[in-house]
Amino acid sequence: MRKEDLRIVYMGTPDFAVESLRALVEGGYNVVGVITMPDKPMGRHGSVAQASAVKRYAVSVGLPVLQPEKLKDEAFLSELRSLKADLQIVVAFRMLPEVVWNMPPMGTFNLHASLLPQYRGAAPINWAVINGDTETGVTTFFLSHEIDTGKIIRQKRLPIADTDDVETVHDALMRMGAGLVIETVDLLLAGGVETVPQEKLFKDPAELRPAPKIFKETCRIDWRQPMKRIYDFIRGLSPYPAAWTELVSSDGKRLSLKVYQAEKRPARPDAPIGSIHTDHKSYIDIAVEDGYLRLLSLQVAGKKRMGVADFLNGFKQISDYRVD
Repeated sequence: MRKEDLRIVYMGTPDFAVESLRALVEGGYNVVGVITMPDKPMGRHGSVAQASAVKRYAVSVGLPVLQPEKLKDEAFLSELRSLKADLQIVVAFRMLPEVVWNMPPMGTFNLHASLLPQYRGAAPINWAVINGDTETGVTTFFLSHEIDTGKIIRQKRLPIADTDDVETVHDALMRMGAGLVIETVDLLLAGGVETVPQEKLFKDPAELRPAPKIFKETCRIDWRQPMKRIYDFIRGLSPYPAAWTELVSSDGKRLSLKVYQAEKRPARPDAPIGSIHTDHKSYIDIAVEDGYLRLLSLQVAGKKRMGVADFLNGFKQISDYRVD
């Protein structure tokens, strides 16, 4: 079968999924429909409907778009069947019921932003950086009943530098993933795919690192951790959703603070953990058990992200506080 004849239905929602869809469209592949999330109410009273990044791109190139509330709804399933897809591709969408992923004759494959079976779950990029990994990657695999457990088709690897944050790794994986999606489709067209069951890649489930969804409380900095752990935690949540802490004054006042960037300053701490050290002009150092974390970029609740010098310019009483 030629790529122009292969009928593809594409499923995705955020920016990460746009790059792979663009690669398919610009590569001349036959995308016959796009499935994405319903428009999200925005604005003060939810009066403005915001389309997903995938929908905005799909509409711009004239692709049909379906936005089901429920994936088992019979009206949606009827529309999906009418597209007569040979293959479905999923990138950053949602969990599909079997009636959907098992519909096309060539199956449904997913692009996942990790080297499966590691980091199954909703936030693989964040957790790889939070855990201080020096390598990650992208995986294409066929969908099956349990989430992120299907047979692996192909993988590509990406090094993670000690200075990379989630945004850097996300963008690199997004571009790498688009290439892997095209490579996977071409392999399927050629009929030469040899898949690998994920169970062959580990001996004990205890070896596997999960990638669960991240919530606000997940993002709170624990200053009792070793310096490298805190440093990796901050860059593993930057710029979104962002690590945070609270500044507590001597009289009990509290100020919430997001931390986007920090710098390791290995030195024997001569101050209590969580104490703040500053020249009131250019730096803020937080004492930890094996050194100091120098804050470089932060945000006070209700304010814009700023460099530490700008923060200090408007917050002269910093010495009265410690982190909690």
